[in-house]
Amino acid sequence: MVTEITEGIKISVITEYQPEYSSPGKDHFVFTYHISIENNSNYTIKLLRRYWQIFDIGYPMREVEGEGVVGKQPVLEPNQSHQYVSGCNLKSGIGKMMGNYLMERQLDGKIFSAVIPEFVMSVPFRAN
Repeated sequence: MVTEITEGIKISVITEYQPEYSSPGKDHFVFTYHISIENNSNYTIKLLRRYWQIFDIGYPMREVEGEGVVGKQPVLEPNQSHQYVSGCNLKSGIGKMMGNYLMERQLDGKIFSAVIPEFVMSVPFRAN
């Protein structure tokens, strides 16, 4: 697990290779990532947008951005958390992702960026 804390917002990520959805012979490797967002600040916050950079060894970097996460814009009171699972496919079987969430502090409308820590995705048999 990797973790990053920005302005009291703790973001943790765990990745998992999904062999049953992958086709190594066709250069198609599927990974899931489990995200936990914890509001350890004293303010209610709302997740507005996401931005990802996806690196796939030997291929151009991809960028993904959009509203919320998996169709939601969660609002988190102090000491609340939100978890979700999403996925990514790679052609090489080895890559990494990083990014940020655009957050809004509900008290005064302050917008800030919460860092999503860099995490690696690697097919187990490629790591040896």
